[in-house]
Amino acid sequence: MTSSASLQGATVVLASASPARLAVLRAAGIDPVVRVSAVDEDAALEALAGEPEPVRVARLAAAKADAVIAALQEESRERGTSERGLRPSDTAENPFLHGDLVVIGCDSMLLLDGRLQGKPADADEARRRWAAMAGRDGLLLTGHAVRRVVDGQVVAAAEDTGSTVVRMGRPSRAELDAYLATGEPMAVAGALTIDGFGGWFVEGVDGDPSNVIGLSLPLTRRLLAGIGVRVTDLWRRPTG
Repeated sequence: MTSSASLQGATVVLASASPARLAVLRAAGIDPVVRVSAVDEDAALEALAGEPEPVRVARLAAAKADAVIAALQEESRERGTSERGLRPSDTAENPFLHGDLVVIGCDSMLLLDGRLQGKPADADEARRRWAAMAGRDGLLLTGHAVRRVVDGQVVAAAEDTGSTVVRMGRPSRAELDAYLATGEPMAVAGALTIDGFGGWFVEGVDGDPSNVIGLSLPLTRRLLAGIGVRVTDLWRRPTG
């Protein structure tokens, strides 16, 4: 395996459309390229119906990371060019063409009453979920998958699931109406988050709060170490 010391300056790809995950990474010193996968989450979860819930979310995160890698590989084939012949603009458009790449995929679900809950389909579903979970504890599961790619080939992979207990509050009807009107509950797993409007209605968390936001920093660090990557080598370099 390539030495982790060579990772300085490597491109990090976040295989997620989540602005919250992007914000977590940026606040922690990493500026990733965002590439969104085309994975059908509902179909992928259905195919894993017999697996334990933590395994299902981890495999869904892995499916997203692998789908992004496959799409970048296809782009490289279509261009039919080597890294040596790339223009700077080509490299910016397709980070996969760099020599060393780290891909991070994530997927979050709320486990309540033995059922995994992703993003609600609409405001009515979000309202029903809050009626069921207000004043209770739920388990926020986030699957994490990391891949190291060198010269277009996956050379190391790891995945695992982070779990955090979330203690939900009891918003009043007027508060819940206002929260639903923001649109935020429909964009997050379990119809709640702690880093936005929803933070007003979460009494507390037991475990890693960054996992609730969608990307556990300590778990990601451990997974990266497992594939020979020091997270500190991925931090942005001071300027000036």
